[in-house]
Amino acid sequence: MDIQLKRGLLDVCVLAAIKNEESYGYKIIKDMKPYMEMSESTLYTILKRLETSGLLEVHSAEHNGRLRKYYRITDAGSKRIDEFRDDWKEIMAIYRFVTREDQIND
Repeated sequence: MDIQLKRGLLDVCVLAAIKNEESYGYKIIKDMKPYMEMSESTLYTILKRLETSGLLEVHSAEHNGRLRKYYRITDAGSKRIDEFRDDWKEIMAIYRFVTREDQIND
């Protein structure tokens, strides 16, 4: 898979994981696990990129005597999910075009 496409997909997946409520790294990985595997190092790279892009906000709070970072989606992050949904319709149309011969031969 094209690395840029995969990167964009993973970004949107992380945004979707926190779209309804703020969350923290371990919980994000746990929530995504039924759909995909993601390492902590990959997740934290994505979270940092999304924060830098203004698609999520971060705050720290104490939990069991330790500081934990919590991530919350911004309006721009929600807009990015909406844009992805629109883009996906176009991607699926392209997919149907590319695989049309396969469907005819089946």
